[in-house]
Amino acid sequence: MKTTLTAETLLQLDRLGAVSLAPDGQEAVCTVSQVDLKHNRMRSALWLLPLHGGEPPRALTTCGQRDGAPAHAPDGHQVAFTAEREQEGSKDTAPQLYLIPRRGGEARRVSHYQPGIGAFRWMPDARQIVFIAWVWPDLKGEAAQNRRQEAWNQRRASGVVTQETQYRYWNAHLPQGRVAHLHLLDIRTGKVTDLFENSAYELPRDEPGLNCFDVSPDGKTVVFTHDPHAVKAGGQRCELVQLTIKGRRFKRIAHHERWDFQAPRYSPAGHDIACIATPVHRTDTPYGHASYGRLAVWPTSRAFRPSDARAWQHDPLPPLQWEQDGRALWFTAEAAGRCHGWRYERASGSFTRQVHGGWVQGLAVQGSGESATVLTVRDSAQHPARAYARQAGSEQRVERFNDELLRTVRLGLMEERTVKGALGEEVQLWVTYPPGHRSGSRRSALHVIHGGPYSASGDTFSYRWNPHVFAALGHVVVQTNYHGSSGFGESFRTSILGRQGQLELLDLKAANNWIRRQPWCDPSRVYAAGASYGGFLVAWMNGHWRPWPKGPIRAYICHAGVLDRRATWSADSYTQRHKDLAGTYWEQPERLAAQSPVEHAARMDTPTFVIHGAQDFRVPDHNGLAYYNTLKARGVDARLLWFPDEGHWVLKPHNALQWYAEFESWLVRHGARRSGMA
Repeated sequence: MKTTLTAETLLQLDRLGAVSLAPDGQEAVCTVSQVDLKHNRMRSALWLLPLHGGEPPRALTTCGQRDGAPAHAPDGHQVAFTAEREQEGSKDTAPQLYLIPRRGGEARRVSHYQPGIGAFRWMPDARQIVFIAWVWPDLKGEAAQNRRQEAWNQRRASGVVTQETQYRYWNAHLPQGRVAHLHLLDIRTGKVTDLFENSAYELPRDEPGLNCFDVSPDGKTVVFTHDPHAVKAGGQRCELVQLTIKGRRFKRIAHHERWDFQAPRYSPAGHDIACIATPVHRTDTPYGHASYGRLAVWPTSRAFRPSDARAWQHDPLPPLQWEQDGRALWFTAEAAGRCHGWRYERASGSFTRQVHGGWVQGLAVQGSGESATVLTVRDSAQHPARAYARQAGSEQRVERFNDELLRTVRLGLMEERTVKGALGEEVQLWVTYPPGHRSGSRRSALHVIHGGPYSASGDTFSYRWNPHVFAALGHVVVQTNYHGSSGFGESFRTSILGRQGQLELLDLKAANNWIRRQPWCDPSRVYAAGASYGGFLVAWMNGHWRPWPKGPIRAYICHAGVLDRRATWSADSYTQRHKDLAGTYWEQPERLAAQSPVEHAARMDTPTFVIHGAQDFRVPDHNGLAYYNTLKARGVDARLLWFPDEGHWVLKPHNALQWYAEFESWLVRHGARRSGMA
């Protein structure tokens, strides 16, 4: 007999991650993560996925706990990956680079670099690797970096000391006193060379990764993104710089005061370069960071020109993937609550959707045209991520990791609806029904409001806010893609800048009116929950909508929500918030107050469950604690779930189980019925 989807079931699912397609297109390697309840963490391994002959996947690594970032060597004989392991009596204190033969065998550690090995790319000769590491810019040589890192690891003091404008990101402090450099690792000797040593160059500090750089096909140059501002901070305009490795010569190849450049990729012949170029405006205007990027391609023999960037109705997302003949590029882009795989043909300038989402989470291409092998990892609201290979126009799944478990699970129907929202524009709703829902059944309704705001609810599978888990409790779940959501056009996304909360509230009101008109709706049992910007919106709703029973919402759940816009300046992203809000709290206090839920605390009378993590640097936890304390001081029914060891997301498995259990308990306390009962 089939069961409903539960939080416990979610933790049993295998999670497909990064993929690497072999140069011959015959097989792929992907990371597969699993929950380790005993040790309260995730662990990951590499799996080989044959793309021909119907062979089943097989584990390529089994010894590590965090094996990840697989990448086939250009000659196809071996796979590089990063891991923290104990090997030959030496235990890694930071991720190191390992190699394993493509056909299997023992993995061997290649690097012994104490600062660790970050995102990497192979050099075309398969003898070297270019990688990212955070290093002390005042030191010279591998040995000096190793000594300083070893001393740092032995320190007893825990204080964070900084003079940097950006010093933390999401749930971690940036390495103190260090910057992100590109390095060269010799596979045979393990020798590490800092390519940026004795220069002022560094990679952007907000999560430098694989999309920050590329290696030319001849191995002579590397292109990378660089923040040219004297004061480094997240969200600033970046340029592209090309480094000639021999002689260490740097040259700016994309620099423009009104454009930001990201995700550079050389063409296979090395004659052209592609990137995502985004038009930006002055920093005193609330625009630019939310605008759409454009696909730009130009010859490496000259610098970027604005005419090289091609406007499109969607926002291209990295990474960019070239076909082997250089005539086309592949990438992903969102469209109306889905994320598809797209192909850009240079000759015609046309964009065509080649892979239909769900949500394409990973994409890799080998070959050209109709003969190209296209590997995708994609999910939908009906299933977690799966791997597919398309060759010669025919596509097949190449793994069955979760099929046996999912055969025991029954999911409810999910449908797409629209309502007329703010500005008279159509707003998308995703509606998920409990399994076995019958017409005539009276149900509670649960708004699940996405964060961002420049993201979207969609046809995708979530582990943290899974609508099927909520629907299995008996609710009809409604997810609204309010103004500001991505995938519905640039003007729709940027419409909320400088007036956050206004249009979104009208959209949520329209969604709520639609809910109350449905024959299945029990109007006495309508709830709303949201995280991050969704948490901001439920706090905003609490201060603007009449309290229950005269108002429409019986109880709220606010996870990691913004309460006080002035306190936004304690967040890691404070250098960008004036763009969202069209001002600062010291220069435009009235404008900021008009977008701050705390200004409406006197009207917050609806019961609220507040959740926050102490390690949340994106929305620091004083927002949640102040919200809870305010409600308590005003005599409003409130409950707090505070995690000392979590950040913006609840990631530890046992904490996730507690989160789901407390979520359900709060709704039951306020009139919801348990176990999927109508």
